[in-house]
Amino acid sequence: MRILVYGAGAQGCELAHRLLQNKKNVVTMLARGEWKERLDQRGLVIRHWAQCRTTVDRVTTIDTLAPDDCYDLVFVAVQAGQLPDVLPILKQNKSEYFVFVGNDPHAVEVMQAMQRPADKVAFGFQGSGGHRDVDKVVSAHVGVDMTVGGATAPLSGVFRYRLKTAFEGAKYKLNFVSDMDAWLKCHIALILPACYLCYACKGDLSKATKEQRELVLDAAWEGCEMLKAAHIPVDDKENTDCYRAGTSGRRKMDAMLLAICKTPLGRLCVSDHAMHAVAEMQYLDEAFEGLRAQTQTQMTAWDTLRGQMPSWDIMRKKTAKTRR
Repeated sequence: MRILVYGAGAQGCELAHRLLQNKKNVVTMLARGEWKERLDQRGLVIRHWAQCRTTVDRVTTIDTLAPDDCYDLVFVAVQAGQLPDVLPILKQNKSEYFVFVGNDPHAVEVMQAMQRPADKVAFGFQGSGGHRDVDKVVSAHVGVDMTVGGATAPLSGVFRYRLKTAFEGAKYKLNFVSDMDAWLKCHIALILPACYLCYACKGDLSKATKEQRELVLDAAWEGCEMLKAAHIPVDDKENTDCYRAGTSGRRKMDAMLLAICKTPLGRLCVSDHAMHAVAEMQYLDEAFEGLRAQTQTQMTAWDTLRGQMPSWDIMRKKTAKTRR
């Protein structure tokens, strides 16, 4: 299969590495600037943190997508806030099947903007973290998978077969769901409180207090309840039951959050991304606040935790200063 990975951040690079494990695939990555030069010269170098190993793949790169370029599958791995600028380019391309990978609070709107049949546009979330260094990607995972499906309906059998064929022979698991718009919004209900905590702790989650960790899960529960009030389908077993105080699911989440805060896993899976993707997190925050305004839901824990972080303006300035 001819496959394009549109975007060469940590997620896109890990995705390309997995697709290259299927030797029948011809994988191309869209990258720009010095990172494209690095990929062309040294290949795709990934340090798999938990596995203590480094892989190097040779991959073809492009820096623009022309309307007549045609691929059997296009995976779009850019931050959600970048999509408004990217969508006109993708819409004009003649490839048929697209998978948008990552946190996206507006899956339905993206599907509509693509002006394609609903069964030709999918949304996915890849279970890996990490960051991109000057010369390599550091990827954190314990086995990479993707939760994937249509915006509000199951993927067609043809699309599912195409995805399964793309990852044939790769160490990669596909988990199909029927409503990715709802799934992503529920996921963001946990992601945002975790990011608020990162910013409150200046990126060092080891400084988080027990009270702050509890606020994260209380806020996630409030976020799911707000989504219900906004008539977004919420799978209680996978979401609210895991955050509600006093449940066995909450105890497991407490233990997981403690491990994230007290080990390097938290830096690689949570704070690295939060600190390097302030614009994306603000985009998600604004989308969530927009939904909340429709419901006028009271969210005490959410507001308390959100109030502990610096303003978005300050966070953007700190990020810009760090990059200089």
